[in-house]
Amino acid sequence: MAKTALVISAHSADFVWRCGGAIALHQEKGYEVTVVCLSYGERGESAKLWKKPDMTLDKVKTARRIEAENAAKQLNVHDIQFFDLGDYPLEVDRDAKYRLVDVIRQVQPDFMLSHSKWDPYNTDHMYAMQIALEARMIAQAWGHNPGEKVLGAPQLYLFEPHQTEQMDWKPNIFLDISSVWEKKWAAIQCMEGQEHLWHYYKNVAENRGNHFMRNSGGQSGGRQSTHAEGFEAIFPRTVDEL
Repeated sequence: MAKTALVISAHSADFVWRCGGAIALHQEKGYEVTVVCLSYGERGESAKLWKKPDMTLDKVKTARRIEAENAAKQLNVHDIQFFDLGDYPLEVDRDAKYRLVDVIRQVQPDFMLSHSKWDPYNTDHMYAMQIALEARMIAQAWGHNPGEKVLGAPQLYLFEPHQTEQMDWKPNIFLDISSVWEKKWAAIQCMEGQEHLWHYYKNVAENRGNHFMRNSGGQSGGRQSTHAEGFEAIFPRTVDEL
């Protein structure tokens, strides 16, 4: 069976900025990466679209979906699903939660990716992380829909928030995405409704590339990296050697 991964994204652009490189890289490594967008970010993250004349909520949702689908193609995403739960605020009822559990059990991810634990600037993000943790827990429960294959214990990696110094987010993993940077950059440019973020996240990737080199040995033998992504692992990692 193919190895799999699951991204739980609060809004339809988050997976691009924050883990687009990880997606593209693991797809190249033979993983099947599924992305779930809990909302389109239609109300709170689409200012450029709302400034156009005669704009409606449905038009914004359609535009955001097209952007996300185009970005997913650039990253070679295996499957992208849109839950359309609304944003600002994002609200996930029991049915939607169980729908996410169904996806987790179907995908059986080797690892999961979602948002930081704390984000006072955008509570949708930290709420999505809490939902990811809760759905992961439910998917592990033998008493939930007995007879289905239960989830094992995939690591949950928290991807980088927008203003890290305010988010209580401490990366303990840097992933070199140099080889797939052009794919991520192409995906970023698909997010036309948030063009103001393009170069911000280009700069983030370049800075993390520097951090990758420093933490892989620095000037005494660090591996070259032009671009990287940072992640925080929630659960302990089990190893046989350091």
